[in-house]
Amino acid sequence: MAPLSTTDLPAIPAAQGNTPASQAAAAAEAAAPAAPPSTPPANDAARARLERLMARGAAFLGSRVAIMGGAMSWISERNLVAALSNAGAFGVIACGAMEPPRLAEEIAATQALTDKPFGVNLITMHPRLDALVQVCLDAKVGHIVFAGGIPPTPAIRKAKEGGAKVVCFAPALALAKKLVRSGADALVIEGSEAGGHIGPVSLNVLAQEILPAMAAEVPVFVAGGIGRGEALLSYLEMGAAGAQIGTRFVCATESIAHPKFKQAFIRGAARDALPTVQLDERFPVIPVRALQNEGTKRFLEHQAGVIRRHQSGELDKVAAQLDIEHYWAGALRRAVIDGDVENGSLMAGQSVGMVTKEAPAAEILAELMDQAAAALAARA
Repeated sequence: MAPLSTTDLPAIPAAQGNTPASQAAAAAEAAAPAAPPSTPPANDAARARLERLMARGAAFLGSRVAIMGGAMSWISERNLVAALSNAGAFGVIACGAMEPPRLAEEIAATQALTDKPFGVNLITMHPRLDALVQVCLDAKVGHIVFAGGIPPTPAIRKAKEGGAKVVCFAPALALAKKLVRSGADALVIEGSEAGGHIGPVSLNVLAQEILPAMAAEVPVFVAGGIGRGEALLSYLEMGAAGAQIGTRFVCATESIAHPKFKQAFIRGAARDALPTVQLDERFPVIPVRALQNEGTKRFLEHQAGVIRRHQSGELDKVAAQLDIEHYWAGALRRAVIDGDVENGSLMAGQSVGMVTKEAPAAEILAELMDQAAAALAARA
C-alpha cells in the first residue's frame, strides 16, 4: 500500500530520455504486437487453458492478461503504468499523497502514452478523497482502487455513479462481504508477503478463507509474494480472477526508480524484506515490509518519538498516524528518486529474491505467463 502525506508531492521526474518525441515512440513501440515467443506446440492447449482461467479477470479489467500492477508510490507513475497496460496487463497509478491537480496531470500524461485501460489507486485516509474521485471520473478513468482502509460508502457510491468500477482491499472474509454489500465490484486480497504496508495474514491463508466464499460473487485478485507464474497459476485454479503484482515490476526498464534502488532489489533476498515492529500496542502502526537498512532502524526511533508526543497529548491519534505516513512518503522518495538506499525506505515484497535483472515490463509479464503455461503443460 502506498504511504500518505497531507502535503502535495512534487512532480515525479520523467524517465531518462523521456522527451515528447521519445514518449510517442515508446508508446507506439509498446503498443505494437510483440513477436510470439518460441513455444512448443504442446503448450498451445496449456496457454488456451491459462487464458480461460484469466478470462473473467481480464474482462473485468479490460486487459489481455488479468494482472494488475501493484500501486507503488513514486514508481507506479505514467511510464510504468503505460508500459504495463501496453504490454497487455493493467497498470495502476499510485496517487499516494498527490493533490487533485497533480493527479489530473499524471492521468493525462498516462493517457498520452497508452490508449489501453489503467486504474488509479486512492488512499482512503487522504483528506481530499472526494476530490480525487472526481478527478478520476472527469478523466474517464474506468477503475478506482481504494486502499489503506475501509473506503467511505459515499466515495464508493460516487465512483460507481460516475461510471467507474470499484476495487477494494479485503483483509478478512467478514470485511470482504461488507465491501461487496457496499458496492465493491471486485476485491484484492493481499497477504503479509507483500511490500509496503501489510496486514498480519499470509496470502496462503487469506486465499483459503476468502476465495471459496467470494470468488463466485465478484472477481477476486490475489496479491503478496507472487514472483513466478507457477504461484499465479495455483491461485487461479483456486478461483482467483487474477493477481496484483508490484515488486516484480520495480526493475522494469520503464520504471523511473533510481539505479541504486533497482540494484538493491536485484541483490535482495526474501529474508531481507522484513516488517517493521510495533512498539506500543496502544498505538497501532501498520507494519511496513522493506529491505533492512539504516532508514528502517531510524523509523523505530521516529515511531518512539511520535508515541511519546501522542501520549503527552501533543498529537491526537489521527495526527500521529498521519505523521507516520508522512515519514514513509519522504523516506520512500529518498530511496526511489534520490537513490539514498541507506537512509531511505526500500519497501519490497518477499518476492524480491526473484528479481534478478532489469528487463522491459513486457518481458517480465511474458516470463510470468510462460511459467504458468509451462506448469500447466507439464501436467498433461
